[in-house]
Amino acid sequence: MDIIDLHCDVLMKLTKLETARFKDDVRLQTNKDRLQLGQVKAQVFAIFIDPQIPQSMKFLEVIRQIEAFHTHVLQTEGMVHITDWSQLENLAPHEIGAILSLEGCDAIGDDITKLQAVLDAGVKLVGLTWNGENSVAYGAEQDAKLGLKPFGKEVVNILNERDILIDVSHLNEQGFWDVLPLAKHIIASHSNARALCEHPRNLTDEQAKALVEHGGHIHVVYYPHFIGKNATLDNLVAHVKHLADLIGVEHLGLGSDFDGIDETVKGLAHAGEAQNLLEALREHFSVEEVRGIANMNFRRFINYASA
Repeated sequence: MDIIDLHCDVLMKLTKLETARFKDDVRLQTNKDRLQLGQVKAQVFAIFIDPQIPQSMKFLEVIRQIEAFHTHVLQTEGMVHITDWSQLENLAPHEIGAILSLEGCDAIGDDITKLQAVLDAGVKLVGLTWNGENSVAYGAEQDAKLGLKPFGKEVVNILNERDILIDVSHLNEQGFWDVLPLAKHIIASHSNARALCEHPRNLTDEQAKALVEHGGHIHVVYYPHFIGKNATLDNLVAHVKHLADLIGVEHLGLGSDFDGIDETVKGLAHAGEAQNLLEALREHFSVEEVRGIANMNFRRFINYASA
């Protein structure tokens, strides 16, 4: 069963590891062979900039990761750059779609032309923050009462004009509520349910319901810290069940966070094991519902967003 995965951080690894080989490097949780093994038909590749990098160097790092996307990922046979969502429907059986995203707007500072340059490079999904503060908004680890900044509203307007998906996974709570009525296309690319795991990176039930009411989707994340203590596959399935009961299974998808996580759930250590999650979900959902979570829900969401 094909999977569309909305988040991995392998680009950062590809810029740091020596002699990295995207096809089969076992140091990568997400490589071409593992994507094929896990039947991941489309993968979103996040541009994530280490917050320790000086601000003056951050945009250069964005360029380096875009270059890594082209020289490592797209130069691997069978990887296809998705610049228009309709391309997902035209992939050959042996092909895997590769989509760029920006995880946090830290690197653009307060320069809207830098954002436009990133979008011109093919980025289709943008998270406004990572966990800290930037010129746009405040991240998940910041004061929950601080909201979207004036420049953030300008950024949201540009993203709306370009039909870019706005990702709220790393926003703090007030930022979430500020963005919600402004965003044309909204999604949480890798977040779980805070009702089951109290972590600021997870969504409260109130947020989850509001997100879906505004046309959004939630993609569950595989990181144990966002699943719960001594996390197992069954615990991750419990998050899916909770969210399905709350907002409807048709609004759910997957966002692994592979290569951005240093701990994994047993049986879900890399992209090649992705089908194990679908097998676990089949014990609680119908085949069609699991297919929806795996890829069809997002395909329908994109078709609606592109209309």
